[in-house]
Amino acid sequence: MTLTKLFPFLRWFPPTRENLRADFIAGITIAMILVPQSMAYANLAGLPVVYGLYASFLPVIVASMWGASRFLHTGPVAMLSLMSAAAIEPLATRGSDEFIQISLLLALMVGILRLLLGLFKMGVLINLAAHPVIVGFTNAAALIIGLSLLNSFLGVPMPRSDSFLADLSQVFQQIPQGHIPTLAFAVGTLIALKLFGRYFPKLPGVLMVVIFGIMISQFTGFENKVTISADELADEKAAQIFSTLAENKLMLKGVKAEQKNISEQLAEHAEDPHLHLQAELFRLQSEEKILKLNIYRDTVLAHEQTLVPQTDEDGRTVYVVTTESALFNKVYRLSGFSDGQYQLSSGGTVVGTIPSGLPEFTVPLMDFGLISDLFATAFIIALIGFMEATSISRALAAKSREKLNPNQELIGQGLANIVGSFFQSYVVSGSFSRSAVAARVGARTGMYAIVSAFGVVLVMMFLTDYLYHLPKAILAAIVMSAVFGLIDFKSMLHAWKVRKADGIAGMATFIATLVMAPRLADGVLIGVVITILLFLASTMKPRSEVLGILPSGSLAGAATHDLPPISDNFVVMRFDASLVFINAAYFETAVMKALSHCPQAKAILVIGQGINRMDASGEEKLRALINDLQAAGVTLAIAGFKKQVVEALERADLNRVIGKENIFSNRNIALKEMKARYDNEDS
Repeated sequence: MTLTKLFPFLRWFPPTRENLRADFIAGITIAMILVPQSMAYANLAGLPVVYGLYASFLPVIVASMWGASRFLHTGPVAMLSLMSAAAIEPLATRGSDEFIQISLLLALMVGILRLLLGLFKMGVLINLAAHPVIVGFTNAAALIIGLSLLNSFLGVPMPRSDSFLADLSQVFQQIPQGHIPTLAFAVGTLIALKLFGRYFPKLPGVLMVVIFGIMISQFTGFENKVTISADELADEKAAQIFSTLAENKLMLKGVKAEQKNISEQLAEHAEDPHLHLQAELFRLQSEEKILKLNIYRDTVLAHEQTLVPQTDEDGRTVYVVTTESALFNKVYRLSGFSDGQYQLSSGGTVVGTIPSGLPEFTVPLMDFGLISDLFATAFIIALIGFMEATSISRALAAKSREKLNPNQELIGQGLANIVGSFFQSYVVSGSFSRSAVAARVGARTGMYAIVSAFGVVLVMMFLTDYLYHLPKAILAAIVMSAVFGLIDFKSMLHAWKVRKADGIAGMATFIATLVMAPRLADGVLIGVVITILLFLASTMKPRSEVLGILPSGSLAGAATHDLPPISDNFVVMRFDASLVFINAAYFETAVMKALSHCPQAKAILVIGQGINRMDASGEEKLRALINDLQAAGVTLAIAGFKKQVVEALERADLNRVIGKENIFSNRNIALKEMKARYDNEDS
């Protein structure tokens, strides 16, 4: 038993022939989905697509061997990919070596946090986020992921600022400059995936779309890239825009290098404030923001420059700006810079060269300044990834009647991220789509995930050259197709119907996540805070009601059912919450309000079946209230209090203050005695 706790994968042994066959088939099936998905998610994370393949190798194997669920497939996922990119974007330029290094560091941090949570059995932390909050966040995140790919659908640049909605509006303004073939690839992919899912569900639709997309892209010359020198660009305005853009990009690189240097100096001498260095760092951060705005502006201007080749007087081929429509004519646009030269393309963006071979061992960047900056986001990513993985595992476990251990799953996910970070993997988590497919095709043990990982290895070793012409628009469409299934507004509406406070929390989380994007972690925090505040509000003012008697003879709320008071001589009320510090004052208010409805009352009976506990503040308030009521000639009686509450009264000697004759075991006895005691007095 202890050995299987340390090495959960031992439960797979001894394997049967039937299990091996089923896992092999499931593993091959998942590999055909995993390869294109992982590249798409890496692109979403701001990384070269090869890092998606790296994240689909060792992390998959480790999570499968040390996780709890036999069906859960770990690897790159859309939500965490976007959150990873959003967290790192302010610290480094997308796709740069520094961006990659920080991505590996973030994976290590998330892994350590998840491992610690699992070892200390802190899986209960997922309860901090209520279901409506998770639904609101998931819906918003799915929309953000989908809409963040709109520029990839159109083939236009997108700014990366602190406001996702502002960035999106800039993309909408560039719709007239959209690239029709790129849009055709993206929309065609969405349609094809829908058709495969509906009419040919057993076929690997994602893989087939990728294969056909590569073939069409290569056959039609979709990329069609050329490299020219500065003197081959004959238009002065375009040359000035291109030159300014190149200079600003170099300046941004220099500013980032200076920031890193100053941050390292400040970290080395933490005890010395070095105010001049901090001032210089603030200046560089402001300069960085200005440069990023300028780069985006120049990128849009450069994209608007449509060029065509012409032969000049010397017989050379030069490129000039044309006003001809890009829809019906072959025009070139700037696609990048290379060693002082301009790269032009008349087509769309493709994956390009992918390094072949397995990921090398590398120690993640250890920068305490970065660790401090990333810690809050890493913690949120650790929890959200775990919530995502746990919800998937629970859904699959319910169907297979598999026992689920959330803490063991945390350990598996933590180890997967830790090991992966040393082999060039970014943040990974459980995937709903791949896990569901694995369960559907008959996976028996976690061995299927290992088979899928080795399928990725074959691709990395021998097939990367064939992926060169894969349009990035297809990868964007694959991600969008996957996140469409996460959008579920019906659950938000259902939460509102069940309890308005839950609906408010879910809607507030949804709106906050959209507004705060790309800082998705902030949206979750706001949702959690709102949930806690609503809970505290309901706890501070719990339900309390004066009771009357229904025609059937049972007690019910007098105001709710329009019932007359039980008696003019005493009041009966119900208090539906524990009597603790947060609502003790409200309990006093509720009692006095109940008495105000019957000024002639000589007693009040509190039905306390909903009072599960009483703390020192509650006891003190109850004692003071009894004394005040006795001074006013009113007796307080209690009925139906739980055993633990009665024991608390006895320990505090409050039962003597109330009077044993005023403490009743249940409401029926209490009501009978109160009528005999107070109503009979008048007769």
